[in-house]
Amino acid sequence: MRWDGLRLETGEGGQGETTPLFARSAVARTFDTPEFRGVTFYEIHARSIINRVPSASRVPFEWTINPYRGCTHACTYCFARRTHEYLDLDSGRDFDSKIVVKVNAPDLVRRELAAPRWGGHPVAMGTNVDCYQRAEGRYRLMPGILTALRDARNPFSILTKGSLILRDLALLAEAAEVTDVSTAVSIGFTDESLWRTVEPGTPSPRKRLEVCATLNEHGIPCGVLMAPILPYLGDSPRALETTVRRIAETGATHVTPIVLHLRPGAREWFMAWLSREHPRLVPRYLELYGRGAYAPKAYQERIGQAVRALAREHGIGRSAPRGTRAGQRPGERPAPPPAPAAAPEQLTLL
Repeated sequence: MRWDGLRLETGEGGQGETTPLFARSAVARTFDTPEFRGVTFYEIHARSIINRVPSASRVPFEWTINPYRGCTHACTYCFARRTHEYLDLDSGRDFDSKIVVKVNAPDLVRRELAAPRWGGHPVAMGTNVDCYQRAEGRYRLMPGILTALRDARNPFSILTKGSLILRDLALLAEAAEVTDVSTAVSIGFTDESLWRTVEPGTPSPRKRLEVCATLNEHGIPCGVLMAPILPYLGDSPRALETTVRRIAETGATHVTPIVLHLRPGAREWFMAWLSREHPRLVPRYLELYGRGAYAPKAYQERIGQAVRALAREHGIGRSAPRGTRAGQRPGERPAPPPAPAAAPEQLTLL
């Protein structure tokens, strides 16, 4: 999305004079609402919506759709925080409370999928900020996006921490009848006391496990990105075993462990949280992340090996999801589970 030339409507109902936002941005309108106290929405008309991932990004998808920027999940570690700085907003509180909404996203998706130059490539959603964050309950952009993808028979995947995806279960099933559809839920730990402080705007881990189970029961393949695994907070043998066991109970197609990484923007916000909530851990985190965004390779490998061993022990990935995949004919061999959304060292979930 480009902000050049966009303007803020100041008149009633979008009529009247316009003024520049941040001296170069055009926004349909901004407002605070009682049900979203303290949150401001910037409704904009994007110029494009299907975005190509830069070739330098080492991720297993090439095209994405992101109907929102900023995220009310307010995860302290979110790697996407720095993107708000491109809009002259800060990567801390503004990222959590000033949400950019691409209100024309469904129409743009339909138009761009129909363009002669479009090659029907798989599209990933939820890889930057969550497309099923709370704002989606208000704006309902995803039904139009999913309908366009279904009608174009275009393959897609969704990564989410939000339970709102279940609202669109029927649409997902319809799309899975005609194209490849896969989903993943992000659950890095199941400790609810930790969840309440580090992911305050998200549904609980228990609810996300229910989402994964429901998707699989309805034939929509759903795995879990066990992300992020927080050093010294969620990486004990007991914590890892509990989380993997509960993931296995959902019928998850796969589990991919991802250790926390701290890029600029997220790093400052997370470390401020850590100093307030767990000050004794600050020196340990400085040891792990003192040289960069990623924990040492040996630590990542140790955690990855532990999770993979637990996944084998609990049978994750051994069988197809509960129920029959939507679109699968009786007696047809089930499709293999979808590949993990990204290599563990490359992706931190929202």
